Amino acid sequence: MKFPSIGDIATKVVITVDIHAQVSEAVDIIFTSRHRTALVPYNGEYFIFGASDILLLVTKNIDLSTPLKNLQLTKIPTILKHKNVLDTLDMINGSAEYIAVVNEDNSLYGIVTHTDITNNIDPETLMENYRLQDFLKLGRRMKWVSKEIITSDLLEDIAMNSFDNAIIVEDLRPIGIITTKDVMRLVKEQADLSLPIAHYMSHPVETIHKDCSIKEALEFIHNKSYKRVVVVGSDGRLTGVITQKELISLTYSRWAVLMKEYQRELSVMNSTLETKAKEFELKASLDALTGLYNRSKFSELYNLSYKTMLSRGTTMSVVMLDIDHFKKINDTYGHNAGDTILCNVAQTITSTLRNIDIVCRWGGEEFIVLLPTAGLVQGVMVAEKLRVAVESLACDPRVSVSIGVCEVRRGEAMLQTIERADKALYLAKHCGRNLVKSEEDSM
Repeated sequence: MKFPSIGDIATKVVITVDIHAQVSEAVDIIFTSRHRTALVPYNGEYFIFGASDILLLVTKNIDLSTPLKNLQLTKIPTILKHKNVLDTLDMINGSAEYIAVVNEDNSLYGIVTHTDITNNIDPETLMENYRLQDFLKLGRRMKWVSKEIITSDLLEDIAMNSFDNAIIVEDLRPIGIITTKDVMRLVKEQADLSLPIAHYMSHPVETIHKDCSIKEALEFIHNKSYKRVVVVGSDGRLTGVITQKELISLTYSRWAVLMKEYQRELSVMNSTLETKAKEFELKASLDALTGLYNRSKFSELYNLSYKTMLSRGTTMSVVMLDIDHFKKINDTYGHNAGDTILCNVAQTITSTLRNIDIVCRWGGEEFIVLLPTAGLVQGVMVAEKLRVAVESLACDPRVSVSIGVCEVRRGEAMLQTIERADKALYLAKHCGRNLVKSEEDSM
């Protein structure tokens, strides 16, 4: 078994656009070539122009005669063509969806995408015994809407929150989908965006059952040339969405095992494998019991959201929850019952919130939620909704939560913000529990 070089798997037919070209020219080139993106070389670096950029331009009413050089295009990483496919994993697990493949003189050789990597995963390495439903937590960033939503409103939401697709549902059953490819079509055709999305959605939606294996999911993506799988349960209702990127991450652990089994052939690769295996262990981001993000991952996502807040001039709020009398529950009913309650509360929190909200098990019976684009008033409303949802849980013993809310301040460290939310939480407990208090109340 051999792991291919980057040059072997790179796509050599690349659509390029001059940095001085107008947006309208770039759109025509992309649409005519039936691509989703174009590469923009400039001063020895490479940038991507695609549907997400066009969507932002449309939602902000920016003139399509604007030159590309005036836009904030996304710079993509580069890799030498003789490098091994393993050298792309850190890039793929970051924010990069595209990687420019270059010759020794930095001239363009081709481009590598998630699709190229997916298509070149050895079938022996695929995790046939692992089911999609075991990994649906990966597909946290998904958007689903009703068919009546106005197209312009949906596109603005997609642009603001960096979704690359939206699922249109009816009774939670997927009936249509809007992807970056559809966005390109709408822009090209100058569609009437005041109409409901039902007029423009691609349908029907091809789905895969949650009991399917990772191997079957990768084969589905490969055969259909899709960038994601829409996952449903036995009742046909939407369960989640898993992207190529996430499936690639899942197969990596299996790669590691096989590499160790082929020590002789892959002796040169062993040191790379061991280093990357340790890095993946360090990147473990989920709480083992609840499946929510842990502190480390929350801190990372908080910092990213904070930068977005600063750049876009929006607001954020932090919600801190604590299960009331949890020690008494553990002492009376046992730790197994306590663990069940923690999981039930965690599931209730995630099912009540928006897709863009970030939920973390902060420690013990404490949970913390980051609400992007929500100010203090909205944060208190969401917190009250969470309080009622937990109080309504049909479990024995009955549980409730005390909640503190604060708004994120510019220039303040994350821990200072959380301290303010914690003070509001303490006030809620002091005032009788099963309450929501904001930082204004604590003042």
